[in-house]
Amino acid sequence: MDVRIAVIGSGKIGSAIIKSIRQKYKEIKLIATRRNEESIKSLIDLGVEVTKDNNYAVSKSDLIILSVKPHHFPTVLKQVDKSLWKNKIVVSIMAGVKLSTLSSLIKEAEVYRAMPNINAIVSKSSTAFAENNGQHKELVEEVFKTLGNVYWLPEEYLDIWTALVGSGPAFLSEIIDALILGAVACGMPREIAYGAILDVLEGTAEMLRNTSNHPIVLRDQVTTPAGTTIRGLMVLEAKGVKSALIETIEAAYKRAVEIGNEIDKNIRNLIYDG
Repeated sequence: MDVRIAVIGSGKIGSAIIKSIRQKYKEIKLIATRRNEESIKSLIDLGVEVTKDNNYAVSKSDLIILSVKPHHFPTVLKQVDKSLWKNKIVVSIMAGVKLSTLSSLIKEAEVYRAMPNINAIVSKSSTAFAENNGQHKELVEEVFKTLGNVYWLPEEYLDIWTALVGSGPAFLSEIIDALILGAVACGMPREIAYGAILDVLEGTAEMLRNTSNHPIVLRDQVTTPAGTTIRGLMVLEAKGVKSALIETIEAAYKRAVEIGNEIDKNIRNLIYDG
């Protein structure tokens, strides 16, 4: 792949992106910007050029991944000479920053909006892109496939994606911990329960993916008359767990919309007032 890539804001997700790209493309030119010294050595060891100068990073790159917190975006724009964005490919993974905002602020670049998740750390992210007819769409997809699966969606779905996929690892971790504690309450050592439930999750995901069945089909295959599973399902039903999970996604989605509107308004005010 003949492209020079800069990751502006190489924190946890930014560093994960860099490591995934480097693992697939050994010779590609990578530049990372960071505000502090933490984890710089691990990036340098990968042959990545590390700098605090965002202007320099943009000037030396063809594709720029914006991985800063949204409220730091105006600072980045002020640090980078406007002329340097011309003909660049810019991918924003900043939550809530709309394509229209990005396009109005980086006018001469080819702009994309994406939302990966924390699983990028192990190259198992699910990344959504807002649908875009950009000239370099295939290149952008190729880069982000190093993190895991890539999906192109109408932009209106990205806030739902943030709730389901962005926040999903936290929700699943909470459920996993509860199931482990249930096993501990019954007398099983935590470490055994932890390994077991991770195996169950991995196997269940694989079965559902391979069979393409609705989850209810697998549930019914496990549920036998007067058995253990139906007793557990009765408790889940009585406690309203399914309803609670639906409301969890709805609440996270509504907050994602709120944050997006707040960020969009604040960024525009900061830029135009500045």
